Amino acid sequence: MPFREPTREPARWSSLALAVAGGALTWASFPDLGWWGAAAPGVGLLVLALRRDSARWNALIGLVWGLTFFLPHITWADYAVGRVPWFALAAFEAGYVALFGAAWTWARRGNAVWRNRWLQVIVFVVLWVAMEELRSAWPFGGFPWGRLAFSQADSPVSALAWLGGAPLVSAAVALAGILLAQAWTAARRLVVPRVFVRLALAGAVLVAGLFVPLDTRAEAGTLAVGAVQGNVPNAGLDAFAQARVVLGNHVAGTLALLDQVEPGQLDLVLWPENGTDVDPQADGAAADEIDAAARAVQAPMLVGTVQYPPSGGRYNTAVLWLPGQGVVAQYSKQHPAPFAEYIPLRSLVRPFSSAVDLVTQDMIAGTKVGLVPLESARLGRTVGIGDVICFEVAYDALPRAAVLAGAELLVVQTNNASFGFTAESTQQLAMSRLRAIELGRATVQISTVGVSAIIEPNGAVSHQTALFTSGQLVATLPLRHSLTPAARLGDWPAWIADALALCVVVTGMAGALRIRRENRTEGVS
Repeated sequence: MPFREPTREPARWSSLALAVAGGALTWASFPDLGWWGAAAPGVGLLVLALRRDSARWNALIGLVWGLTFFLPHITWADYAVGRVPWFALAAFEAGYVALFGAAWTWARRGNAVWRNRWLQVIVFVVLWVAMEELRSAWPFGGFPWGRLAFSQADSPVSALAWLGGAPLVSAAVALAGILLAQAWTAARRLVVPRVFVRLALAGAVLVAGLFVPLDTRAEAGTLAVGAVQGNVPNAGLDAFAQARVVLGNHVAGTLALLDQVEPGQLDLVLWPENGTDVDPQADGAAADEIDAAARAVQAPMLVGTVQYPPSGGRYNTAVLWLPGQGVVAQYSKQHPAPFAEYIPLRSLVRPFSSAVDLVTQDMIAGTKVGLVPLESARLGRTVGIGDVICFEVAYDALPRAAVLAGAELLVVQTNNASFGFTAESTQQLAMSRLRAIELGRATVQISTVGVSAIIEPNGAVSHQTALFTSGQLVATLPLRHSLTPAARLGDWPAWIADALALCVVVTGMAGALRIRRENRTEGVS
């Protein structure tokens, strides 16, 4: 490939304008707007904004793009905990895009990358995936919200999750984005063949998922499931101030299932996270109410609740309740949300937001994989129920671990009452849909206030509720045991991207340093 021809660097004001437009366009690709086709052009505008050869300037460009994207994307944080924490989180996440901008500048200074446009494409995609993986893991376990993959639940690209999980879907969007950017620059130079090649490849990437086989057939029988969205008295942080009212709502919702089915027809009834904030293992009255509901429908119930160990703190727990027996199995949330369910660095954070004091007891992380064994008399065997709680659905490893342990369907128990009528719930639903595709499992997202949904193994939604209403969902779900390529690969795609990203950045920095030294030597001689 010939040496890349020199180009005049764009004006700073135009780079900033491109960054703002790109961030806004990418935000529009996520729920609630859900214009999934806007994601790739949004990334393409970022590529065009990063054309100046200055790592510091491109870090600023990444920050601007990130703020334009994250501030509207996580407005639910403003609703839940206030302006300062919301802006702090958005700025921190935008900092990763700033790091990406600098890394992209360093990496493309490498001699091989500088000379080869196709290698630039590969390096850009690798760096993007590595950036998403880094912010999904660090600090405090990371914050995966806003990964490009989560904007694609309605697009053909989502099917690529079956092959390589969320990293592959994000990679495909980033790939289409830089191809669109290269097509634009080629069009401005009137290099027509290059324009058509880039556009054709970008289109091929965006429709490639249509050729991925997504099987939805039952492989191990079916399970009749009822899911109860009980609703809460008030939206916001005080949604559970009337814990027994919320418990009563879910008991009433369970009894309302009998308007659709006969007693004994359901294999499992699902309650959401915090379906009862009164621990039925410690409170006899709560236990009686739950058991009466289970007896009425004549079905086991997976109930979201809390536990307070004698040593202090609390667990966010789901218990499997059998009629007349009580708790026979349970799962405790492994990844509590920092600054929401527990407060790291409490004394340092308090001056910035008094909301930290609303968390009076820090949540403790569970240590067991989210697999709940359900003894099914009808099927004559134990059915593995994969369970993740609330934000855990955003983390690749947790639902995958449940499937690898034997989960035949997935349940996402969540409580979105604290986020009001924001897009948080539909953003979470998009993640649940992607997990269904990635792991080949029927999935139920059940929320206290919505949005709750029944999701087929191909990501299609067959039943869905509205926000802040009471409702019940009934469905017969396929049980599946085969493992998708994504489940078998596990973290390897992400680890490979991380390793390659580190290599290309270090190589680019070393190459640029060598050139500077050679230039200095030539100047001295």
